[in-house]
Amino acid sequence: MMVSSADEEKEVIEIGQPKHVSHRPSSSEQPLISLQQVSKTYGRIAALKEVTLNVFAGEFISLVGQSGVGKTTLIKLLTRQESPSSGQVFIASRNLADLSPCEIPLFRRKIGIVFQDFKLLPQKTVWENAAFALEVCGVSDEEIRRRVDKVIDLVGLSRSCRNYPHELSGGERQRVAIARALVHSPRILIADEPTGNLDPVNTWEIIELLQRINGKGTTVIIATHNRQVVDRVNRRVILMKGGKVISDQEGGKYVI
Repeated sequence: MMVSSADEEKEVIEIGQPKHVSHRPSSSEQPLISLQQVSKTYGRIAALKEVTLNVFAGEFISLVGQSGVGKTTLIKLLTRQESPSSGQVFIASRNLADLSPCEIPLFRRKIGIVFQDFKLLPQKTVWENAAFALEVCGVSDEEIRRRVDKVIDLVGLSRSCRNYPHELSGGERQRVAIARALVHSPRILIADEPTGNLDPVNTWEIIELLQRINGKGTTVIIATHNRQVVDRVNRRVILMKGGKVISDQEGGKYVI
């Protein structure tokens, strides 16, 4: 059954519109994301080990560490693709373990996801790729036009909106992926290696775009190997190793 009303979305998780807040939360502020003693195992392999972590609204976080340290697993827990083996994950004070199967797709609409390999639909144009996520949710044509035009303009692709993915550069394709992730007006945007397939020029353009999005109030989490990106952003850096958070620094650098 398709769900399109705002009221029904709020029943799943009360997130609302993003607001710009200080990046130094007060002691009384509730975290937007909270992981409490979270572990995740796959057979005998421990992907995450007792991770406790809070993320506050409006933060820009670089999640760093070598391949296999647990970054992707952590992202899958935040998007409810996976459930923890132990511990609890909360978003906007909602325990994700309490989401029923029919609530999960609705919850995921409130979190924008950007992948390294774009995952665009090759037979659809830039505009159609961004619109597709709304179409499958039963959103009205008028509302789709309004939202898609807005995000396409935000990512700077208005002139290319009728082009197909194969006609775009890597940086442009990643912009389409970001537009698609933003079309539901998420309060949280998670980017998994968003510049991994890009040259230096396109890398900085994408990072600057993510910073602009963050400046509008969206909480941004990027998982990356790119030391230069992390150092240039110069915001909170969470370093993972062996499934654990071993360093968490505000205005940090990528230091192993």
